[in-house]
Amino acid sequence: MSIVVQNLWKEYGEQVVLQNIDLEIAPRAFIALVGPSGCGKTTFLRMLLGQEQPTRGTITLDGAPLPPEPGPDRGVVFQRYSVFPHMTVLQNVMAEPELRANRLIGRTFGATYRRQGDEDLLVEYGAMTLDIGLRLRVQLLMQAVAEADLPMLDVTPGIRSLQLHYDREKISRPDLLRELARIEAALPSADQVKVPSRTVWLPLSWNDPQAELAMRKYQELVRPNAPWCPSNIEFIRRINGLPDEDAVKQTIFDARYLVMGLGDVYLGAPVATPVDPRHRLVTTKYNPARTWTPENAVGIGGAYMCIYGMEGPGGYQLFGRTIQMWNTWRRTKSFAQNPWLLDHFDQVRFFPVSHAELAEYREAFPHGRYDVRIEEGVFDWAAEKAAQDPAEVAAGKARQQAAFDAERARWKAEGLDQFEADDGGVLDTGAIPEGCTGVESPVPGNVWKYLVAPGGRVAAGDAIAIVESMKMEITVRSPAAGILRETRAAPGRTVHAGDILAVLETE
Repeated sequence: MSIVVQNLWKEYGEQVVLQNIDLEIAPRAFIALVGPSGCGKTTFLRMLLGQEQPTRGTITLDGAPLPPEPGPDRGVVFQRYSVFPHMTVLQNVMAEPELRANRLIGRTFGATYRRQGDEDLLVEYGAMTLDIGLRLRVQLLMQAVAEADLPMLDVTPGIRSLQLHYDREKISRPDLLRELARIEAALPSADQVKVPSRTVWLPLSWNDPQAELAMRKYQELVRPNAPWCPSNIEFIRRINGLPDEDAVKQTIFDARYLVMGLGDVYLGAPVATPVDPRHRLVTTKYNPARTWTPENAVGIGGAYMCIYGMEGPGGYQLFGRTIQMWNTWRRTKSFAQNPWLLDHFDQVRFFPVSHAELAEYREAFPHGRYDVRIEEGVFDWAAEKAAQDPAEVAAGKARQQAAFDAERARWKAEGLDQFEADDGGVLDTGAIPEGCTGVESPVPGNVWKYLVAPGGRVAAGDAIAIVESMKMEITVRSPAAGILRETRAAPGRTVHAGDILAVLETE
């Protein structure tokens, strides 16, 4: 079985996810797709499965076009270690006959039902596009499933999907599908419902120094000529066709960001989009991703706003920083029910504060000494749509599209539309001096930072450095007690597994 990919493109509206991909996979070949977050790995695999269709280009299987859905010739292993938690490795492998006998995809009343492992079902609505109405449909289904008292172990809503983890000892998958079809048929239109919606006012330090530091480190250590550097805000302005950076600021502070999802990579991190389409600023993500982002930095990726729940890598275009989204250790007024601050269908509003004021609020908030202004209300999607001016919305989208096309054309003219990381090859580490030992990187990735400076004393097992690898922070520990003599890979440097990061003078 061979796969041939020719001139493959995938676009979601204004966002180009994959472009000009050519690939030939020989029969029985084993390949791996490696790249930063947001580069299109998952999208490419979904197209191989038939779950997504290319915008341009072709994919052929043994010379024939791909079928429009997965089949016995193409499968998927979910990114979850316990897809079949009750089965041995051999039993998992031998499950193929059952999978062959049960179709992976069923369609009823506009919903798509996808089997996920042995006791999970994913319900998806509509095309992969931004649609608040679809998110409301998901909410209606989740509420109806709860009211029907179906034997669920866990229910997780997404932007346009609902994952159901059901008790297969109490309900079979065919029975569950029949119940869902019955429930789906009785659901009202999203335009006919109103949902509880709090307005949560968050302080925002505009272009906060910590956000600027993340941009500066990226430009110095990762990609000096990145189109979004040195200022992400200027990039947001340019790619949306706004007259100046004050217009970006005004748009963000005017926007009501509707929380569509929670847990965007990080604990409690919201996925939110402006209710008013005129406030929907659109950007590309970093390529490659940042190796460091300050906790609670705020940025835009695609048409979504996210607040980073913790310090770590990232790819959204940053414009500021706010207070904590998660409180692990204390129950305060803002975290009385849950350790996360926001709920689905909350509307986030930002108000400006200085960096010094934000630092004060961040210190006080986890201890319950800063009160967030929260206003109770409802979200009425029909009323929101009625208040929109279609002509203004269309004009804004046309302006954005023209600016986006101009920006992409500039990238191509200046050679910025493609990026290949220059990892410098194998590190020239030189010989390890007598009485010393090398501290090796356990994985390929980028050196994020050193936790010990040359001359510092460490014990065996102490953390010496952190390597960022595929959005994971890998701690590099000292193999012995001693004094850190030197470092050999600067922060931001791409390293391979086994490369010498530092030299330790052992005791």
